[in-house]
Amino acid sequence: MADCCCTPPPLRLDTHKGNAAKYRRVLWAVLAINAVMFVIEVGAGLAAGSASLQADALDFLGDAINYGISLFVVGMALRYRASAALAKAATMGIFGLWVVGTAVWHAVYGTLPSAFTMGAVGFVALVANAASFGLLWVHRHGDANMRSAWVCTRNDVLGNVAVLLAAFGVFGTGTGWPDVIVAAIMATLALQGAATVAKQALSELRPPLGMPAE
Repeated sequence: MADCCCTPPPLRLDTHKGNAAKYRRVLWAVLAINAVMFVIEVGAGLAAGSASLQADALDFLGDAINYGISLFVVGMALRYRASAALAKAATMGIFGLWVVGTAVWHAVYGTLPSAFTMGAVGFVALVANAASFGLLWVHRHGDANMRSAWVCTRNDVLGNVAVLLAAFGVFGTGTGWPDVIVAAIMATLALQGAATVAKQALSELRPPLGMPAE
């Protein structure tokens, strides 16, 4: 997390302004990937009765919306991009809280998801997110807007690995607890990511020392 704690330039210079065209190309690509995977995974998650797959499907939808927001503000003034990143941090936090509720529901009712469906769809989702991760990797130190996109995808890759582990756990134990545990882990990742993005966005919105706020 050390890369999140660097002190911003004293004058809050917009050092990423010239990267708008590159940012747009990457964001369009990851937006398409996430939109397609949402359609695939939401159906599979409901059919399999899996809390972790449903959480991952909603995450794909949230990411697609967030990438759309990122595209809209690319090239705008730094304060608009930082404001968009702050809004995305809020959606990540809401997603995390929703997953907590879903995990609790499945734990109370003791649902048993389909391990085979979880494993197959989880693997496809992992490949899709790995592709997005690779596209966004070179921009992970960009402005808060692009960093929020990278943080979302980083969390998605970790979440997909966890879904695969949950599938093996459900198959091996014959219970739905591994699925519930993974859903809780994904919620934690979403909340942690939201805090990281919000911290950088607020630092970019804060006026430079000695200068009045707009």
